[in-house]
Amino acid sequence: MLQTPEFTITKVEEGRNYGRFQVEPLEPGYGTTMGNSLRRILLRSLEGCAVSRIRVDNVWHEFATIAGVREDVTEIVLNLKAVRLRQITELHGDVRAHLYVRNDNDGERVITADDIEWPVEVELVNPDLPIATLTERDAVIDMDLWISRGQGYKQAEVQETVALGEIPIDSIFTPIERVNYVIEQTRVGSDVDYDRLILEILTDGTVEPEDALSHAAQILMAHARVFAEFTQPAPLESAENMIPEEVQNKPLADLGLSPRVLNALRSKQIDKVGQVLTMDPDQLLSIRNFGPRSMGELREKMAEFGYLPEGSVESFAGDASEEDIDFASAIGAAEEEA
Repeated sequence: MLQTPEFTITKVEEGRNYGRFQVEPLEPGYGTTMGNSLRRILLRSLEGCAVSRIRVDNVWHEFATIAGVREDVTEIVLNLKAVRLRQITELHGDVRAHLYVRNDNDGERVITADDIEWPVEVELVNPDLPIATLTERDAVIDMDLWISRGQGYKQAEVQETVALGEIPIDSIFTPIERVNYVIEQTRVGSDVDYDRLILEILTDGTVEPEDALSHAAQILMAHARVFAEFTQPAPLESAENMIPEEVQNKPLADLGLSPRVLNALRSKQIDKVGQVLTMDPDQLLSIRNFGPRSMGELREKMAEFGYLPEGSVESFAGDASEEDIDFASAIGAAEEEA
């Protein structure tokens, strides 16, 4: 029988955007299981931000050239693919960045990613990345860029464009550049069949290696939970969730109930139709000064407003004998006289 996992995870080496993790001891065979699963998730399922499309002033397709700019649009697009962005706040759809540079010198002007006005939702990780080069005085580049959030890699052919002149870009969303794992044998007491998992993660700088590993493990757990709960019955939807909100919040006073019935219900802080609909008849009848006659009046009013199915009032009347109803009426009359 497999025992509860009792292994440790240690970060044995770190560097620039790099982490080397050691996990031991794992049950025989679990090193490969965990290593392969985490590697696939790290490379495919982590989310990131990237430039998804651009629009350059006076440029209508990606094979055009820009006056006074050394690189053509295709080269600029390739450079923009390497821009790495870290999300700071939630992205609600695509957000736009803007680039406008004029060469005021006689020499060349190199435009880098830091020259772009990025939105507050993202942070630039590689500001020194060259984008284009202005070769003439007064040469201008005017460009809009849209940043999207996604997973893995998305080809330009499947990117959506909104307006004429927008150029889609191959988007690299994954923040992981490389993942490698190695399985070694380790000893537990006299048993040498246990696994040691060594996992190496290299990121693009938008996420720390240990955070990426933790996020990948959470994704793996979420998918495994579906299998774990496969044989469990689906939770029943509560009656309160099935009642429309306007019915739940409908005041009982609006139904035209007698003061005696309203006061009895208010003594238990019951003043909404939704509260009554989620209570059993026995719960209502246990309220002081709320007997079968009060129950009958309440149900008649609720049925009148369409809050009870047809026949529910009659079925309730059949539950109580005529003597019970007469006895309840006598008690109610005595209470009113008192």
